[in-house]
This record gives sequence, structure tokens and C-alpha cells, in this order.
Amino acid sequence: MAFSLRTKTFSFTEGESPLQSLNEIHYQDQWERGIYSTLCAAYATVSFVALIQLVRIQMRVPEYGWTTQKVFHLMNFLVNGVRALIFGLYESVFAIKPKAFEQVLMEVPGLLFFSTYTLLVLFWAEIYHQARSEPAQKLRPAYFSINGVVYFIQICLWIYMSASKTDTGSGAAKLFLAVISFCASLGFLLYGGRLFFLLRRFPIESRGRQKKLYEVGSVTSICCTCFLIRCALLAVSAFDKEADLDVLDHPILNLMYYLLVEIVPSALVLFILRKLPPKRVSDQYHPIR
Repeated sequence: MAFSLRTKTFSFTEGESPLQSLNEIHYQDQWERGIYSTLCAAYATVSFVALIQLVRIQMRVPEYGWTTQKVFHLMNFLVNGVRALIFGLYESVFAIKPKAFEQVLMEVPGLLFFSTYTLLVLFWAEIYHQARSEPAQKLRPAYFSINGVVYFIQICLWIYMSASKTDTGSGAAKLFLAVISFCASLGFLLYGGRLFFLLRRFPIESRGRQKKLYEVGSVTSICCTCFLIRCALLAVSAFDKEADLDVLDHPILNLMYYLLVEIVPSALVLFILRKLPPKRVSDQYHPIR
């Protein structure tokens, strides 16, 4: 997400002592430090959980390479780990010059988050088409192509922002991230919904039917909601400077935003998908080629 660092200014009012003002500044700094430390700890916890799950899967099925499930947990580990480092070093991050580098550092995890969770859409799309005996060979190339185009456009926007002295590039970057977030929510709604209704048509006595219905329905609802919230807030911040989130003096907004769109959804999805694959791998557990 594009952002700019707002400079704090302090002035003394009539009847206010310099010591009182300094105490308020110190209290505000402690408040910010506490919030950003909380974000750092939350991201680090989610990253650690994803790593543990990746290790558990590897120990369960060591004979298979990088499956979709393993890549998903690895990318969760990386995304949340990078976010933890950013918020752990927030004072240095928010002071990076030029601002284009600051924006790259904050937006790269958001793009990786998009790639991580659209990987679930790809996995569900493959299962859906295979269950209906439809060709699914083009789905994986489409996933890589779409992500490649997204990263290419974002790199072009970063280059434009570094060369431009106006806020046009920043607003365009936010709108672009809002658009891809909306598309991600549609992807979950489309293939998560299709797979959910496909599972509902299975016989009642089918083994694992209810568990899979809960899994697909819950993950679809969580991911669709979090990407819609991200889309709305990014679109608003593109036109309203006061709604800009990634700035040093908006710690509470940062806490609420990242809890809603990344931390809580990631934690819930990891909990729902915590089940390990069977030791004798089924035909649907495909390695990534």
C-alpha cells in the first residue's frame, strides 16, 4: 500500500509546561511502540505456526516434492515473517528515503499475500474441474500469468512513482491494489462457491463430506470478506489523505487494518486447514510442477 510519512509537530499552549508536553510526547511514543510491537508479535506468531505446519506436512509425506499445500504454508511463513520484520523495525522503515523504496517495502508483502491466497483459488479450481471431468491443464499457467501481469504492472507503478513528484502514482497504485483485491474476492466466491455446492450434491454418507463443506465454506467466507475489506479501504485511502494507513502517526488504524485483512484471516485459515494429508497420498494431492 502506498503511504507517506507525516511529520509530527508539537506546540506549547498557554498554561502548559514544557515538562507536561514532553510527558505527552513520551506517552504517545510508548503507545505507538506498543501497537507496532503487538503487530510484530502477531505476525511472527502466524509465521511460526505456518512454518510448524509446513514441517509437519514434510514429515508426514517426505516422499513428495513441493505440493500446493506445502507452497501455501511456505508463502504464509514468508509473508507474515516479512511483515513482522517491518513492524519490528517500524521507525527505520517509515524513515526510508526516497519514499519509493518505502512503498516497495510495504507493498511487496501485500502482493505476496495476494499470490498466497489465490493459490487456494487455483487448488479449488483444479479440484472442481477434475471432479466434473473437465480439462484443468490451463489453470496453473493462467495462475502464473495473472500473477506475472500483476507484478509487472506494480513494478511499472513503482518506477513511475519514483520518477514523478506528484501523488498521482501513489493514488494509482492504491486503486490498482484495490482492483486486484476485488478480483481475488471474486475468485474465492466463484470457485469456493462452486466447490461448496458440488460437495453438497455428494451423498450424505460420503466420508468427510461435512468436514469438507465446513472447510471450503469457512475459508471462502473469510478470504472473500478480507479481500473486500482491503479493496474498500484501499479505494478510500486513494482519494482521502486522512485515511492513509501506513504512516507513523496512525498506529490504531494500522492495527485495525492489518488485523482485519491479514492477521486474523491468516490465523483462521491456518487453523481450518490444519489437518495433515494422509500418509498414503490420494490422487488429488498434486505436486507443483
